[in-house]
Amino acid sequence: MQRQFDYIVVGAGSAGCAVANRLSQDGFHTVALLEAGSRDLNPWIHVPVGYFKTMGNPSTDWCYKTKSCSGLNGRSIPWPRGKVLGGSSSINGLLYVRGQAQDFDDWANLGNEGWEWDNVLPYFKRSEDWQGQSSPLRGQGGPLTVSKTRVSRPVVDAWLQAAKNCGYPENKDYNGADQEGVGLFQLTAKRGRRCSSAVAYLNPARSRSNLTILTNSCVEKLLFEGKRATGVQLADGLLKANKEVIVCAGAIGSPQLLMVSGIGSVDQLNPHKIKIVKELPGVGQNLQDHLQARPVFKCAASTINTEISNWFKQGLIGLQYVLNRTGPMTMAASLGTGFVKSHLSPDRPDIQFHIQPFSADSPAEGTHKFDAFTASVLQMRPQSSGHLSIVSDRFADHPDIHPNYLATELDQQTIVAGIKMARQIAKQAPLNSLITQEFSPGESVGEESDADILDWARETATTIYHPTGTCKMGQDDMAVVDSALKVHGIEGLRVADASIMPIITSGNTNAPAIMIGEKVAAMILQESVNV
Repeated sequence: MQRQFDYIVVGAGSAGCAVANRLSQDGFHTVALLEAGSRDLNPWIHVPVGYFKTMGNPSTDWCYKTKSCSGLNGRSIPWPRGKVLGGSSSINGLLYVRGQAQDFDDWANLGNEGWEWDNVLPYFKRSEDWQGQSSPLRGQGGPLTVSKTRVSRPVVDAWLQAAKNCGYPENKDYNGADQEGVGLFQLTAKRGRRCSSAVAYLNPARSRSNLTILTNSCVEKLLFEGKRATGVQLADGLLKANKEVIVCAGAIGSPQLLMVSGIGSVDQLNPHKIKIVKELPGVGQNLQDHLQARPVFKCAASTINTEISNWFKQGLIGLQYVLNRTGPMTMAASLGTGFVKSHLSPDRPDIQFHIQPFSADSPAEGTHKFDAFTASVLQMRPQSSGHLSIVSDRFADHPDIHPNYLATELDQQTIVAGIKMARQIAKQAPLNSLITQEFSPGESVGEESDADILDWARETATTIYHPTGTCKMGQDDMAVVDSALKVHGIEGLRVADASIMPIITSGNTNAPAIMIGEKVAAMILQESVNV
């Protein structure tokens, strides 16, 4: 096997696949893409509803779990992350959300030149093949197919109308000029199949002689000569990077790999006798995530809960999918959405809804036996941040994850406000005629005090799978990478994935992660021309 490459990309997730494709596209550079997981051969990966089968499955999921969190009344919760070609884009809910223009302007205002909305928009467009109405803000002809949902359900349609009757505007393209409003989700799906980052970026590139894709190849450590990254250590030997190593291992894997390789806080590294290559105290800090509370309403309309209640019904649904790629198996994690303002954020939306025509105590346990829908609600820009800490000098040992949810008063007030907004919408026509009972938290919760609503959220809320920020971009003492995503004080090493976000984006994070991959690849190629 070849042991030297111009570029080594660590992690074949949302960003890594994009980086590997673009760096190898011109044929001038040799590129190795390393993935700790296997190839994306599990058929459930490619079926949109297959996330029920891939999350929590050790063959496709790292199966991380947080430490107990005081903001969740001491609970520990699972944190799924993709361990397969495509990374989390192969096991996520397929929801495509760019975020708000102000998100990226905020990044730039922190000193990250070139990350303003006007500068990142071309990379969103370059990645995208939008199947909806053409727009100057949407891309067409890119590798990532983004389509409208193929599924509808009366209860979701009723929710959208009720939300409009509640005063929230309709928005047919929340990835267009303005995010605010309610509408249907857009999906990373192509003709009823998941369009992961691996499908979009790797499948067309596999035949390139200058691209080597190695699966089941977990990087144990980064290698250095002085302050320059020179390659990586695998279980079966070393790989050398003649030009750069680009770490795209995600918000958990990237900081962990830096730390076990000698880049991080002295307090983190010294207890494990790790030789310090560069002291950067921000590695593993600034951990941000979206926390979702999940109000559930029993209803008289048909929902997925009862539509899959026996093997016969499931068989018919499966046959429908096999024959024409339609039906419930093409459904993403949510159908309806809303990006709305609470009273705590008069200038821009701070609440996102995920409306699901099903309900469950947990996906692993299956859906409830009665018809119901879920009005999941999350705060898009939480103030609370947590951290990761390594437990050994081995990458194979999962780090301790401390999400620190609901640590600030604003975060507590916002999640309560979102739950109350969900209840307000439920009381509006035509939705109110379909609802038979507020199943969770239950109508009595919060009658006396908002504190009871907050406590319910602490007892039941969970991640919506958007960890970010642990190798943040910036110029301050806690920054890990600069605006070119180069690790401060180290040559030949970049980080490019959701970990570099200085502030979490407003909404789902897959689309911004892919944009980050596109942008860093363009920067690298431009620098190679200028050398």
